[in-house]
Amino acid sequence: MNICLVVDSKLPAHHYGGTERVVYWLGKALSELGHQVTFLAQPSKVDFASVQVIDKSISLEKQIPDGVDIVHLHSGFELAHHLDYEMPICQTVHGNVRHPTTFHPNSIFVSKNHANNHNADTFVYNGLDPNDYGLINFNSERTSFTFLAKAAWKVKNVRGAIKLAELTKSRIDILGGHRLNFKMEFRFSLSPQAKFYGMVDTVIKTKVLNKSRGLVFPVLWPEPFGVAVIESLYFGVPVFGTKYGSLPELVNKDVGYLSNNINELASAMESWKSYDRDAIHQWWSENFTSQIMAEKYLSYYSSIISGQQLHSAPIKAEPVRMSKLLPWKDNH
Repeated sequence: MNICLVVDSKLPAHHYGGTERVVYWLGKALSELGHQVTFLAQPSKVDFASVQVIDKSISLEKQIPDGVDIVHLHSGFELAHHLDYEMPICQTVHGNVRHPTTFHPNSIFVSKNHANNHNADTFVYNGLDPNDYGLINFNSERTSFTFLAKAAWKVKNVRGAIKLAELTKSRIDILGGHRLNFKMEFRFSLSPQAKFYGMVDTVIKTKVLNKSRGLVFPVLWPEPFGVAVIESLYFGVPVFGTKYGSLPELVNKDVGYLSNNINELASAMESWKSYDRDAIHQWWSENFTSQIMAEKYLSYYSSIISGQQLHSAPIKAEPVRMSKLLPWKDNH
């Protein structure tokens, strides 16, 4: 199959990029499965696929390479606004919409909850390519908990993560932000138990997650997926988070603990030693690899190429991402 992946980003993303990294992993996995891949993206260096640079001055449909069997859009484009419905095409929706939005029938979401929130039912879990990371060490000393997300984003709740570390009298490594923040909100974190690393690459993630007691992920919005979660699962690290969005799909009782009560989460974090790190990694390998992701997308590609639509009509979604944060119980 000849597949064009469209993403308005530079590939690969080294220090950040949930969507960009997922699209890169998808293209690589499709290539390894024997398919021809072309990225339509910002200037990039990719050794397993060809790259055609997006030209914003001309229409997208005029830039699709000849001979493509299917076009798969990701970030930066609204499918229905660019390409004819009759083309073999699909779009992955990676985020939550702020306004009423109509999506193309061949729209795919990144978790069951994410799809349901947008009045759809087709989804593919994101998958991780382990070759982008260093070696796993299940036997290393566990010295601190980890927060892994864009800390400037209030919905990721870095304040809550630090408070949980304080309640458990533990250290916490903050990957994805700085102690002093002016982006999106003013925040200055005084806690001596929190160490801030800024935006990090997979080398630093490997080092930190190999010594992590658990991922602290108390998000306060309907989390569409959470690549940080599967990164932690890959390293055998249990996940302690809220019950919002996709998290109940990704985190069962054997790989972590979910609660919207800060006291319950803190109590669960005290039991971090009880989790089987090999079993956590196995859960990742059975559900969240880039190859599993690619195979699922291929099944949808085949349906679309044969003339089927993934949904019977355009999808009409009401706003999912609200300005107000979702609640969690904090008695302290």
